[in-house]
Amino acid sequence: MRTARGAGALARAGHGAAAAAWAVPGAGRLGRLLDGLRHRAVPNRWSSLLGVVAVASLVLLVVTGLVLTLVYEPSSTLVRYQGRYRLLQGVEMSEAYASTLRISLDLPGGLLVRQAHHWAALVLPAALLLQLATLFFTGGFRRPRRAAWVLLVGVLVLALVSGWSGYALPDDALSGTGLRIVEGVTLGIPLVGTWLSWVLFGGELPGRVVEHLYLVHLAAPALLVLLVVLRLRSSWRTGPAQLPGPGRSAERVVGLPLWPAAAVRAAGLSAATTGLLVLMAGTLTISPVWAHGPSSPGNAFAGSQPDWYTAFLDGALRLVPPGWEVTWLGRTWTLAVLVPLAAIGLLGALLTVHPFLESRVTGDRSDHHLLDRPRDAPTRTPVGAAGLTVYGALWAAASADLVATQFRVALEDVVGVLRAVLLLGPVVAFVVARQVCATLRAAERDRHAHGAESGQVVQLPSGGFQERHAAPGPTAQPVLGPAARWPAARRPEATGAPGAAEPGARPDLAASGRG
Repeated sequence: MRTARGAGALARAGHGAAAAAWAVPGAGRLGRLLDGLRHRAVPNRWSSLLGVVAVASLVLLVVTGLVLTLVYEPSSTLVRYQGRYRLLQGVEMSEAYASTLRISLDLPGGLLVRQAHHWAALVLPAALLLQLATLFFTGGFRRPRRAAWVLLVGVLVLALVSGWSGYALPDDALSGTGLRIVEGVTLGIPLVGTWLSWVLFGGELPGRVVEHLYLVHLAAPALLVLLVVLRLRSSWRTGPAQLPGPGRSAERVVGLPLWPAAAVRAAGLSAATTGLLVLMAGTLTISPVWAHGPSSPGNAFAGSQPDWYTAFLDGALRLVPPGWEVTWLGRTWTLAVLVPLAAIGLLGALLTVHPFLESRVTGDRSDHHLLDRPRDAPTRTPVGAAGLTVYGALWAAASADLVATQFRVALEDVVGVLRAVLLLGPVVAFVVARQVCATLRAAERDRHAHGAESGQVVQLPSGGFQERHAAPGPTAQPVLGPAARWPAARRPEATGAPGAAEPGARPDLAASGRG
């Protein structure tokens, strides 16, 4: 069996095969390592490249972040600006903002590095969200990959924390507006809100928030890198999952050898991703802090928008009815703050524990090395569609004011429509997605039973007309019943046929076991 790029069908490399490879006498350590990598297959599908984009963005973030650390001043101390930007000369500002201006306008290559850092921070969450979506809709989170799913959710959360904390470090008017919103939300939390605000800001805004967020911005990426390493280790131990297809089974992976084909492809995509981000940094202006001016507690930036990956948090606050609060136990409970926080927290918790919830609801305790097609999961796919609808409504609500001004409609009407989408949209998305799955499966069953439509119409002896159907090909996707599932993983020693190669595979690249 050959893939689209001509790679042979490879089996999962088991622990026994790996131990035998390391015991080859006379072979060098590097040679034995490369030999083991050649016998490990990587499925040749586009979604596996999302991880490469995420890692390339993370590497660029770390490198540019280390460079910026050498010249950035995380200080709220007020100074008079004496730099090259004449419009701000003599203006009182924090040392953080003054150093950001110096990086952007005075240091050679400083603006390129800062903008590359910002663009990479925008791409990383996108790659992680797409990874989560593909894993969710294909069931890639099931045993034995539940820990890898939880780690990936943790990586996404830390990426959001890293981006949000870095968003505030320039200490310009735009970031100051965002911090004012954060202060209001923090103070709206009963019992502990005042204490949390004091810890975060070090007093009344602005306080020492730059210094505090700088520590968060250093710690969060370090933890993020640690979780990425743990997830790579978990993925290496469980081996890759793959979609069902000819020659593929729970014991055998069809794809490219990890070395050199998959490794070279990943290196090329990493170089292309890094080059594109640097090109964007050199040609597309982002976060022009010199045009915003210094942060001021008494000023708000009109039309301010958060970075796209935190827009759903801002949107959740905008969709809550105004003045929504109650008095209980002698305290005022601001539901306009508590309800969005509780909703976001609940959605995040459900996303994290979904593999365990699905396993408990379905009673499925077996290992899965074959993925599902979305249409073959008529409950999971509609649930995912409903979740994406909720996220989309919250995300769009962050720009409700811009939509109102640009299209010259009332802000109340825009918010009202988005509230309706938030409440009714998930139900509609669930029903539509479930019907689409059922329709696609019915069309497959019909095509499997009667053949595919050929477009040729023939006349019958009786005088009527009928379309001629072509017989399904030998590699047609098998059709499953409504309650059927792909078989669970089986250990190669249980099959009684270890070491069997796929039809057409190179015998020297076939190995038994689980990858």
